[in-house]
Amino acid sequence: MPANLSPEYKRAEQAYRLARQPREQLDCLKEMLRAIPKHKGTERLQADIKSRIRELTQESAGHGKAAHRGPSNAVHPEGAAQLCLVGPPGAGKSSLHARLTGANSKLGPCPTRLPIPGMLPFEDISFQLLDLPPISIEFMQPGLISTLRSTDGALLVIDVSLPDCTEQLALILRRLAETKIFLTECWPGQANSTAATASLLSPADPFNVYLPTLLLANKTDLANPEDAAVLEELLDVRFPALATSATSGRGLAEIGPFLFRALGIVRVYTKAPGKPVDGSRPFTMRRGDTVLDVALRVHPDLAHTFKFARIWGSGQFSGQQVGADHPVADTDVVELHS
Repeated sequence: MPANLSPEYKRAEQAYRLARQPREQLDCLKEMLRAIPKHKGTERLQADIKSRIRELTQESAGHGKAAHRGPSNAVHPEGAAQLCLVGPPGAGKSSLHARLTGANSKLGPCPTRLPIPGMLPFEDISFQLLDLPPISIEFMQPGLISTLRSTDGALLVIDVSLPDCTEQLALILRRLAETKIFLTECWPGQANSTAATASLLSPADPFNVYLPTLLLANKTDLANPEDAAVLEELLDVRFPALATSATSGRGLAEIGPFLFRALGIVRVYTKAPGKPVDGSRPFTMRRGDTVLDVALRVHPDLAHTFKFARIWGSGQFSGQQVGADHPVADTDVVELHS
């Protein structure tokens, strides 16, 4: 029996796909359950929605009892975007994380058990990198999945000096796919990725998560640097890839610029009327965002009181008066009037 999903349900599902915070996701799921037509053709989808609601409710309850249950897997996102380092044991994730962020990642034979956050600086912004527990055939940390469901992308770390690196990569892709998490080469800021991303978001299952992924072919100081290309050919994957080494520093300086471009980051600086530009910390927006999106980031009440803005940078002339729907570009200066 066809599902015949209503427009109201489809709007709630789209909002769920875009939500990143567990509280937002839970609210969207409840709205999906309320709006879904109740008949035999939607019984499986109803069950999946209820199951996901239970999972998020339990996670929220667990975070509230963190003092009694031990440390939480939840890491509040910071910076321009949150990216997760994913890989098998011994791939060098923690060494890369420590080298990139200066964070105190635990190095050595004992694997990471909880997400370890750190900030990767790039020009006047930064990206939050999470060093996640490793994925192996024997075990995958349960909390890892909820973290990946709410992140912006993945850095897939593989030790290309190992003969079985292709098997390790295949294992990770398979284990994540079993949890409805799919690593994809489509990044929102790259040319021709919009249509590809849209096609990925079209399946009937709203719980599929497609994470834009950068392959880090690591430990190239111990292997042929061209092994990254060989790895992709053998597995028929087409992730953008960088050859890296935490020991020599090879490829590390390219990660920040890649993330900036691939995520479509747009830096917007604000100023009050008659005051100088606040150049200390830009608002990090995404390509396609508008002046109104900037106003909402400054203060939610501005959505109701906004009148116009003046813009320096992408306007036809300096200080041009623009409306709420004017798109912003990188390094624009925006003066909001309400």
